[in-house]
Amino acid sequence: MRSDLAPAAPPLDPLARRVEKLTSILDVAKAMTAERDVDALLNLILAEAVKVVEADRCSLFVLDRDKNELWSRIAQGESTEIRVPVGSGIAGTVAQTGEVINIPDAYADERFNRSYDRATGYRTRTILCVPMRDTKGDVTGVIQALNAVEGAFDSEDEELLIALGGQAAGAIENALLHDEITRLFEGFVSASVVAIESRDPTTAGHSGRVASLTVALAEAVDHLSTGPYAGTHFGSADLVELRYASVLHDFGKVGVREPVLVKADKLYPDELEVLRHRFDVARKDKQLESYRRRFEAVKARGEKALADIDAEENARLSAELAELDQALEFILACNKPTVLAQGGFEKLTGIGQLAFADGRGQPQSLLSRAEVQTLSIPKGSLSAVERKEIESHVTHTFRFLSQIPWTRALKRVPEIAYAHHEKLDGKGYPRSIPAQQIPVQSKMMAISDIYDALTAADRPYKRAVPHPNALDILSKEAGAGQLDLDLFKVFVEAEVPRHALKLK
Repeated sequence: MRSDLAPAAPPLDPLARRVEKLTSILDVAKAMTAERDVDALLNLILAEAVKVVEADRCSLFVLDRDKNELWSRIAQGESTEIRVPVGSGIAGTVAQTGEVINIPDAYADERFNRSYDRATGYRTRTILCVPMRDTKGDVTGVIQALNAVEGAFDSEDEELLIALGGQAAGAIENALLHDEITRLFEGFVSASVVAIESRDPTTAGHSGRVASLTVALAEAVDHLSTGPYAGTHFGSADLVELRYASVLHDFGKVGVREPVLVKADKLYPDELEVLRHRFDVARKDKQLESYRRRFEAVKARGEKALADIDAEENARLSAELAELDQALEFILACNKPTVLAQGGFEKLTGIGQLAFADGRGQPQSLLSRAEVQTLSIPKGSLSAVERKEIESHVTHTFRFLSQIPWTRALKRVPEIAYAHHEKLDGKGYPRSIPAQQIPVQSKMMAISDIYDALTAADRPYKRAVPHPNALDILSKEAGAGQLDLDLFKVFVEAEVPRHALKLK
């Protein structure tokens, strides 16, 4: 009979087969050393274990010394976590004794738990369970293989599975340690954010929202196929680095004086209280001066003119007191900060020229030169000196983050956070660096930071700006060459705020 099929490859001899399996173990060992995700690593180990001993399926259990039990999040055919007390069942016995258990007939061994088979309909025939030992020789877990493809598991299977288990033990230990370090660092970052926000509770959530917005913008940029950022890509490690930089971008505010940090109006509360008392004294002075004039008028015009004198003085005093009230009302309006730069403070100079007599009869101005200057701040609530102090938080952040021994994958966190207030026109702070020196991650964070600062819930020093208005303000800054226009377009077109902050 003629056949066009190629002849089947001859089966490998036992030695070649063993060499092939050992080579496979060495290859997977290399892959295991590079894998840091615990679940992915366990899957990798199980897949190799099935091939090495030619089993139907395998399970891997890690020893939890604190609870004296084995746990497994990954078992072929299972999707939920399994926990087994040390000393219980076959896996627990191997973990306790450190001895290999090779069972040719599972149902003939009283240690075998039949409940799994009854629950799933699976039929376990043969079992090979070996300990995983670390470099010190201590048992760190067990690997269990079920149902050898060819009859029963032999001594060579035991040897190969033990060899794989030794490689797996070190890789799992490293992955778990990496996981612990990651969780430890996440806790440190969370504690740092709490420290930042405890200085100014009104900004609670800002750091987290900026991180969400910036990462979402980076993910949108990563999918671009046209434009200047089409070749810019962010891997998972890049996004972690960006998230840390964004979450910690304001940590330096711990170095800013709290009164400046939470300043709600242009004048501090105690300064405004002194100003109010000054106006109260001025009112009393106007009233006292009115009674002096009445007395002098009566002396000059006689008591018969008292009614006319009172009427004249009442009208004059009323006008003078109204002028004071209007001046104070204007000052209180000027004291409120604005999101956008505004003018119209010229009247303050005139008010500053008004005088009254204090309790010692000495002339005093209603407004000091410093108060006129502070109340004339065109945007926000901070004076030039106070703004410099606030701006110093970026340098404080950089110095703090530079003290952390970042991994190679996270080494740019300080640099990214350092540049989030720089502008493309070179007029940002703290270094006023040109656009080409600003990392793209910092450019994205700048957009996110301003957006959240504008739209965040009402704060003592500002009202929340609606989403469309915030985009308009950002658009003007991008058009003026301060923010990256191409990144802003992605921010808008990809609806980053809606996706990142779950806006409706």
